[in-house]
Amino acid sequence: MIVEKKLARMNRHTFLLDGDNVRHGLNKDLGFTEADRVENIRRVGEVAKLMADAGLIVITAFISPFRSERDMVRGMMQPGEFIEVFVDTPLEIAEARDVKGLYAKARVRPVEELHRDRQPLRSARKC
Repeated sequence: MIVEKKLARMNRHTFLLDGDNVRHGLNKDLGFTEADRVENIRRVGEVAKLMADAGLIVITAFISPFRSERDMVRGMMQPGEFIEVFVDTPLEIAEARDVKGLYAKARVRPVEELHRDRQPLRSARKC
């Protein structure tokens, strides 16, 4: 990640939390229901807070379409510690970058089956 590399060159200590490194351990007991998605982000927020309290710059990369989840995590942090970045990547670019092949799978199976809960995804609002 470019931001992480740039911060490292500035001798800043960082840690990246993303869906891959938390869903295989910390949150492996969670599925993709709306309640599980909220709990996933809550746990990530708690871990990010602990790391920030220890002096790390924590970068999180998650799909979090619910403003209430982001506000919940923002409320855990000290003022100025939570910076939200909205990324609006065009579909064709996201598909080209998809190393896991999830977009190709979505073309074969309905997206709700990929998320296992048949809940609609709600897009994030621009910040």
